[in-house]
Amino acid sequence: MLSERRLQVLRAIVQDYVGTEEPVGSKALTERHNLGVSPATVRNDMAALEDEGFIAQPHTSAGRIPTDKGYRLFVDKLAGVKPMTPPERRAIQNFLDGAVDLDDVVARTVRLLAQLTRQVAVVQYPSLTRSTVRHVELLSLAPARLMLVLITDTGRVEQRMIDCPAPFGETSLADLRARLNSKVAGRRFTDVPRLVEDLPEAFDLEDRGTVSTVLSTLLETLVEENEERLMIGGTANLTRFGHDFPLTIRPVLEALEEQVVLLKLLGEAGDSGMTVRIGHENAYEGLNSTSVVSVGYGSGGEAVAKLGVVGPTRMDYPGTMGAVRAVARYVGQILAES
Repeated sequence: MLSERRLQVLRAIVQDYVGTEEPVGSKALTERHNLGVSPATVRNDMAALEDEGFIAQPHTSAGRIPTDKGYRLFVDKLAGVKPMTPPERRAIQNFLDGAVDLDDVVARTVRLLAQLTRQVAVVQYPSLTRSTVRHVELLSLAPARLMLVLITDTGRVEQRMIDCPAPFGETSLADLRARLNSKVAGRRFTDVPRLVEDLPEAFDLEDRGTVSTVLSTLLETLVEENEERLMIGGTANLTRFGHDFPLTIRPVLEALEEQVVLLKLLGEAGDSGMTVRIGHENAYEGLNSTSVVSVGYGSGGEAVAKLGVVGPTRMDYPGTMGAVRAVARYVGQILAES
């Protein structure tokens, strides 16, 4: 275990390096921070921190910089989440309140996160498997052609055209709409197949084919593979940190193009807690020079998806964590009210 003084020295090194981009020396530390000890003592503390792998000496510089292990300890023990100021909170609310639908919410959230953190923002669309059905609408387009509209509790809207095996009257359509909503409205998507399996039997023989076709289309909509969508923004922000990446930022950009990689980085949507992955904690090699801060968002206290940012390990962790958490909270409120 590190002594309290050495933890203070590590905190000071992280703060100075993040702020100045320059390796930090013992003289600068004693001048900038009220550590209450001599430069010689700080040098001894820095030597001990270096021996234990929390800081390192880049090239021939006299100063030291934090390692992944040092940032990890800083995040776990030393960094509080920096709260947003009232003007920042109002700006977030005003920016997100203008959204007209789910796509607009996600697009605005990506832009806002990228602007607030000056990093790359990643927002996952609410996952259908963790959503509930708000309403199912059925519209007649022709005697044997219907439109199915599925509306989720997160504001997601899915539309499907259905060619029926036989004409389907307005009375039967109204009956199916009412029976369907009485069974599935307010229920989790994962429960729907079980809830509707006996529905065709409630209809006359000549209508059962159409009812089965409607149910098949509904169930296909629930399990479509394209549900795991995400939006990314602010990639250009990485160019400001070119010197933070070994050799080139190309591996980072290539990794950001891989949706599967990003989904794994954000983690399981059901886990709503804040996650910070630093440097080599990211399994994908191209992102070993980055940190990922992510958190779940949703309505009713349950996460339906994740959002977060990707940036260099030399990151303002308290500020980034505060911004990510605040934006997630507002997005959750919008979904609850939509």
